[in-house]
Amino acid sequence: MVDEVEGVGKLLEDLKKNTFEKYDAFTVAEVFNMKEEELREFIGEEGHFSTMFDFSAHVLTNGDHGWYDSKPIEFKQYRASTFDAQRKCNNIGFLANIIENHDEPRGANTYLPNYGQNDKGVKMLATVNILLRGIPFIYQGQEIGMRNCKMESIEEYDDISTKNEYKVAIKAGLTSEEALEACYHHSRDNARTPMQWNRNENAGFTTGTPWLKVNPNYLYINVEDELNDENSVLNYYKKLIALRKSKDYKEVFTYGNFVAAYEDKDNIYSYYRKLDNKTVIVIANFGEEESIIKLQSKENKILLSNIDNITINNDNVKLESCGVVVLEAK
Repeated sequence: MVDEVEGVGKLLEDLKKNTFEKYDAFTVAEVFNMKEEELREFIGEEGHFSTMFDFSAHVLTNGDHGWYDSKPIEFKQYRASTFDAQRKCNNIGFLANIIENHDEPRGANTYLPNYGQNDKGVKMLATVNILLRGIPFIYQGQEIGMRNCKMESIEEYDDISTKNEYKVAIKAGLTSEEALEACYHHSRDNARTPMQWNRNENAGFTTGTPWLKVNPNYLYINVEDELNDENSVLNYYKKLIALRKSKDYKEVFTYGNFVAAYEDKDNIYSYYRKLDNKTVIVIANFGEEESIIKLQSKENKILLSNIDNITINNDNVKLESCGVVVLEAK
């Protein structure tokens, strides 16, 4: 595989000038192995593309030899990688922020600790991602909290890369059960199982035979049930998107700078979005124990939270495990 080829930039600029701009097209790039000084060439006012996907967190899932020897993402790694990407783009352009896509496993399984792989944790992850500086992308099923799907054998997978990684794991000495476990955590087929619409056969996706196994959890994770549950992941996503697009806050969430906060506190993922005289702070507790955060502002308005009846006392906000709050700092 060749990482550097002469003339690629010239080709991309030719595409932009003679194709993309002609139709005022919105373009999104998948860029890997980019040098930091090349960022302006890809996005921003003079960039080849409108935006590019931020894969900084996903690359943390890579193993040294394959899926079989990869390790779970540590919170500090996740926070550092996403914060670093945000800082680099602050004065250049907008990233396309993702939790998952068609080539990645489900974000709920990848970026949340085991104790956080529930509705509360999924809402927390959504909040910290959707309100980052950049353009949020939501992949099908993410908005209802779809999860990775356990397969009984390698034959149930369709993806060729998964089959190859399974063989690599077996060759390295793993049992078939251990190799399947690696596929469960990393296969992109996790994001390609049929969309879960309701509790009917095949999750309401088809009356025929779907190309992949339907995740058995469709009986309690599906669109129909979540539409009728005020506290569901789907309805939380609606509130989150409505906040980002609201009249009072759309400017700060679109154009506001990203400023990291509370980086000295373990398991706290927090940042400000600042524009002119408006400041919003997002605070999330990825830890297993509750955390009390001393707020820097004396006046704070709660805009959104995944915790019922959250309160602020003496400039302190208490966040239970996997709790998140969005505040306007006055």
